[in-house]
Amino acid sequence: MEALSPAAGCGIAAGDVVVAVDGQAVEDIIDYRFLTAGGTPVLTLERGGCRRRVRVDAHPGQDLGLDFRDPFGPLRRCANRCRFCFVEQLPPGLRPSLYVKDDDYRHSFWYGNFITLTNLTRRDFDRIVARRMSPLYISVHATDPAVRTALMGNPRAGAIMEQLNELARAGICFHAQAVLCPGINDGDVLAATVRDLGGLYPALRSLALVPVGLSRYGAPELRPFTPGEAQNLLRQVRTWQRRFRETAGEPLVFAADEFYLLAGKSVPGRAVYGDYPQLENGVGLVRVFQDTWRRARRFVPASLPAERFVVVATGRLGAPVLQPVVQRLKAVEKLRMELAVADNRLFGGFVTASGLLGGSDLVRVLEPLRGRPDLVLIPPASLRDGTVFLDDLTLAGLGERIGAPVAAPRDPLELVRLVTVGGRS
Repeated sequence: MEALSPAAGCGIAAGDVVVAVDGQAVEDIIDYRFLTAGGTPVLTLERGGCRRRVRVDAHPGQDLGLDFRDPFGPLRRCANRCRFCFVEQLPPGLRPSLYVKDDDYRHSFWYGNFITLTNLTRRDFDRIVARRMSPLYISVHATDPAVRTALMGNPRAGAIMEQLNELARAGICFHAQAVLCPGINDGDVLAATVRDLGGLYPALRSLALVPVGLSRYGAPELRPFTPGEAQNLLRQVRTWQRRFRETAGEPLVFAADEFYLLAGKSVPGRAVYGDYPQLENGVGLVRVFQDTWRRARRFVPASLPAERFVVVATGRLGAPVLQPVVQRLKAVEKLRMELAVADNRLFGGFVTASGLLGGSDLVRVLEPLRGRPDLVLIPPASLRDGTVFLDDLTLAGLGERIGAPVAAPRDPLELVRLVTVGGRS
């Protein structure tokens, strides 16, 4: 409980369970927040089988200051068997939590996780509307019922447009994504998906087009996009964006950064992305990085007070983005810079994203430099909770293996500070 919060001093203690607010049952933190928003709620608390009621004086919309150990209860699991599911493509031997496939509408609203709607009951739909759970983040992939059903291995998947129309009529907005598999849900199927979803504006807030990720454990019938296919897709995306600007006043459809890098094209300018509605889905990350780098360049000194050797490690996909940064820093007197590009052997296949590098992948490319760098910088997206790689090697463990300090700068501004000053902000 937060000190000086409305709930402080009301006799609420650790271990108390909130079972109702103003007499209405509380299922999870969404109910709790919704029912306490009006101010001065009466909480029904349970401890050791005994219940009591507590009135909390608070202003409308004010957080009462309570923390919850288990805000949602049991996680809703995914019942689909998507042909492209990356969880199904994980190598054996990773920590158990990585193999959990969630498909929980509450997490979609609260955390921005993508869901498929295939496991929703009538009660779930009614609760989404009653609690105003908007926006949701929905994996559509295709609006063609037969294509979506085949892609997701679930006979309930074909009802997606009926479900989305119901949400739209109820005033629930959503962000959508389509994981594109060449020859399956691109081309005419994708054109129909864009047309169908665009017809739901303003309920549709954005649609991200993401290329399928394939590891060496993936489905053999799937393949990655070619550079030529990526170029064709980007041309189509520009057409859709122009059309939606005319009809909706905003582009609505966005291609993931990976398509631009694969096609050898520059990512669009800041104006295209608006408020970056799908940044966490890899849409606009490169633009944010490049814009931040332009500001960070002003803090690059002409010279350092002492000799310094810094290595920047990344995956294949991120190398073209980081290369101009490394080249500029190489011009600093007494600073030696090197870009180390790691192949992904943890997943193999066609995985090139820096965020999926294992610690072992970085060890492999950095061990030949053991003991020589004054600092090694790695992509922060490759870490979970800021300290652990997907293969459970820790950040400290990587430093021990390569005999050098390791840091994961949050952005180009911090990268410049670490390289030229040596201190973390």
